[in-house]
Amino acid sequence: MSATYKVSRRKALMAFGLMGAAPAVSGSGQAPIKGAHFAHGVAAGDPLSDRLILWTRVSGLEVATEVVWQIAEHADFRKLTGTGRVITDAGCDYTVKIDAQGLKAGQIYYYRFVCQGVISPVGQAKTLPVQTDRVVLAVASCSLFSNGYFNAYRAIADLKEVDAVLHLGDYIYEYGAGLNDYGMGNGRLLGRIPEPPHEIVTLADYRTRHAQYKADTDLQAAHARAAWICVFDDHEMCNDPWMHGAENHQPATEGDFDVRKAAALKAYREWMPIRDPQPGMLSEAIYRSFRFGQLAELFMTETRFLGRTKQLDYQSDLKRDAAGKADYAAFRAELNAPERELLGATQRQWLQAGLKASVSDGVRWQVFGNQVVMAKVKGPDLKALYGEERITGMLKMLPPNVAGVIGPMIDLFSQSEDPLPLNLDAWDGYPAERERLYGLIREAKARVVVLSGDSHQAWANELHDAKGERVAVELGVTAISSPTVWFDHLLPNFSLAKVLADQNDEVLAASTDRNGFVRLTLTPETATGEWVSVSTITTRDYLVTVDGTFAAEAEVDGVGPLKVISIV
Repeated sequence: MSATYKVSRRKALMAFGLMGAAPAVSGSGQAPIKGAHFAHGVAAGDPLSDRLILWTRVSGLEVATEVVWQIAEHADFRKLTGTGRVITDAGCDYTVKIDAQGLKAGQIYYYRFVCQGVISPVGQAKTLPVQTDRVVLAVASCSLFSNGYFNAYRAIADLKEVDAVLHLGDYIYEYGAGLNDYGMGNGRLLGRIPEPPHEIVTLADYRTRHAQYKADTDLQAAHARAAWICVFDDHEMCNDPWMHGAENHQPATEGDFDVRKAAALKAYREWMPIRDPQPGMLSEAIYRSFRFGQLAELFMTETRFLGRTKQLDYQSDLKRDAAGKADYAAFRAELNAPERELLGATQRQWLQAGLKASVSDGVRWQVFGNQVVMAKVKGPDLKALYGEERITGMLKMLPPNVAGVIGPMIDLFSQSEDPLPLNLDAWDGYPAERERLYGLIREAKARVVVLSGDSHQAWANELHDAKGERVAVELGVTAISSPTVWFDHLLPNFSLAKVLADQNDEVLAASTDRNGFVRLTLTPETATGEWVSVSTITTRDYLVTVDGTFAAEAEVDGVGPLKVISIV
């Protein structure tokens, strides 16, 4: 059944000391705050069994300044577990990041900062356990500030039980505040205008955008609730990047790609509660693992900058002859080329060793924090759905601009003998690399649960290799506040999610109805995933529902079938 409850915004903010912590921003009508203050809250991340990353940013500073950090087992801070002093300055945008060590395993800690006599809000975070029989993770992705309120983050802050928050990317978006910029339809109505108001390119731009996001008190509350484990996806820099470029980067007007990437990564490292790379490691080498005792090991992967081959595109890479006939065979040959990669050799080797060690050490579950959908998802076959005659009539009735989108898609995805994938930016655009990954999973005999973001759609998928054998299960998370339903409005009585589930063997269920997150609960026997949704992102009043529950059992040499427990 669906569980429904209404949140108390005031209770959520008071619980983490965030009442009145919203900063003065342009257009807010508030007077600027003078002197040191904590306009962006606090955060913790990258928990290990004996340490936590503690983060804040001090506003109102103009010179290098000392900041005190404190961590304790009780929220009154009468007895400190650890404390220290650090200097922050403009070189790190006045952020503070501490690797607090010497902590107890599986312990909840409270932390805060002090600067010039001003005390920050208090956050809490839990170190990783050495032994446990239960882990609860909140999994999030895709938060577009302009498109709506961060109600789903506030719902995460209100969770009664959560060991860590996993963020799979698109924590910020790069777009500006132009009339046709992504999300600005809602942005103008709600007064959520991106800062700066242009597409972000420089280091100052990226810092300003991160600052705007972390000024949001709903996001602050979610950060203060638990430790976060994060990876970036594409919009932390710009849309659909690969190793040497991106769809949304134009060198002629936006400069050198590597310069922009370096700026984006520097700002991300400054503003996120993430452990910095080891000496000699690239900043984009964000892959790392976290072990929750013998119950689970989380492998956070990187699929954008380190190894990704350029995405194929139907418009530019599907060649046509003089008569307009598409060469599908040549396109499929290029799509399936073995040299097409997502992870790269070094990350694959790390993952191979990590999976083997995890299984050998008796860890029950291996969980992938993965940016993009891994299941095989062919595009919707509308001819099979509507029939040729109805399709012809429908195209005549549609506006020319809509028919111009629908018509080519109908032809593209009606290749019934060898269907083409819906999303070439996902793992479907890299089938040979996916088979290499599946080989690593089979070799290790790992029990893998894949968690995926990016698509703005909730998924419950079973993953099969080229032989049709089940390799893993996948739970895809919808967006915190990015647009969800869009294509459905183009056709009468059409649901893309339902069609994808009906026409794809690997898709048990899908949903584009709501914004929200996934709650994953792991026990030695079962991995249970829930689609947790908020009823709206355009008002502050909302309901939280559990719209789907799915479970898979641990088997001797892998994971059992994914079962639908309930779905709304």
